[in-house]
Amino acid sequence: MPAQLTDKLVIAISSRALFDLAESHRIYEEEGLDAYQEYQIAHENEILAPGDAFPLVAKLLKLNERLGQDRVEVILLSRNSADTGLRIFNSIEHYGLNIVRAAFCGGQSPYRYIASFNCHLFLSTHIEDVTNALSSGFAAAMIMPSVKSADEPSDDTLRFAFDGDAVVFSDEAEQIYQAEGLEAFAASERASAKLPLSGGPFKPFLAALHKLQSELPAKQSPIRTALVTARSAPAHERVIRTLREWGIRLDESLFLGGLAKGPFLKSFGADVFFDDQVGHCDSAREHVATGHVPHGVTNTPKELKN
Repeated sequence: MPAQLTDKLVIAISSRALFDLAESHRIYEEEGLDAYQEYQIAHENEILAPGDAFPLVAKLLKLNERLGQDRVEVILLSRNSADTGLRIFNSIEHYGLNIVRAAFCGGQSPYRYIASFNCHLFLSTHIEDVTNALSSGFAAAMIMPSVKSADEPSDDTLRFAFDGDAVVFSDEAEQIYQAEGLEAFAASERASAKLPLSGGPFKPFLAALHKLQSELPAKQSPIRTALVTARSAPAHERVIRTLREWGIRLDESLFLGGLAKGPFLKSFGADVFFDDQVGHCDSAREHVATGHVPHGVTNTPKELKN
């Protein structure tokens, strides 16, 4: 019987999110594909430095060791060819990362393999690949460059933090805020407090994460989750009731009422934070690894909103 990934939490990641490929990418942009291929082959025995998502991946894979079973799978989805990708696999082996499955797409977008690998989440530095994945119904985020080096993790607990509207939830409430302002948004959310929000692109990933959490001892779980939203009272009630309706538990919920999210994410110790708004991402990436989710009304060009 063929191997199955249906019983695992599956994360797909691009080579540039996993490793620092800034120099080789510069060569690609300035000198073209042939020069890039020659460079990668010539340097294939030189180990790549970790990229912005490397600490997250290392922690994800370490989770399998803590659980004593393979419950998390990380898959490489790369625009490289297998030939130029040899340097990437050499680096994977050097760091002892248990990544054994990959798709090297020879310059084409790898997002089309997300479904085939049963991936719950796709992380990349390529905006087109991320938007294609989101349009196809998958949770995806563009890993943003960190402003400063991340602090060493204080423990092995894996901490995921999520924005609410347009990430975990749909952007239906955000549309009202953008079109009519804060007062109309608050009034609408108060009137709809008992009406669950629709799911956003990260609902299936959060559900898969919650399923894994539910199988682990609650008091000693190696995974913690947090909702970090700009909402405040009275708009908090609909969020709480929606998660209750979905049967999804979050360990922590922060309703910040417009405060900068970065310091709170640092206090939570997030290994990664996902948000649809670039401004919030800029605040977050000063402290933690951050994924921009280019989805919803705040990422729609103005000419298409009218």
